[in-house]
Amino acid sequence: QVQLVESGGGLVQPGGSLRLSCAASGNIFSDNSMGWYRQAPGKQRELVALIGGGGGTFYADSVKGRFTISRDNAKNTVYLQMNSLTPEDTAVYYCNLKQRLQAYWGQGTQVTASS
Repeated sequence: QVQLVESGGGLVQPGGSLRLSCAASGNIFSDNSMGWYRQAPGKQRELVALIGGGGGTFYADSVKGRFTISRDNAKNTVYLQMNSLTPEDTAVYYCNLKQRLQAYWGQGTQVTASS
């Protein structure tokens, strides 16, 4: 089994920054991908960013140039640096790990950009 624990969410003013972290533990293989999804009230969960084991990345168009995903393989941790936050970024952010045809989710962390 794999456990994912997120941290770093909170309330920030529009234009501000936050950094999310997600630590994975358990039976983790090196050939995994990790990513962040988000779900706003009344909307479907959507992909924000992905990073492969080799460091390749993918971003949703809505966050390109503002968000940066990175990972520390030694710590099995993935990060999401979020800059220039807008109210439209307000959502619960979920960490995701995919490996060997299995997908695992964290419990979610709230991010709110509001004045």
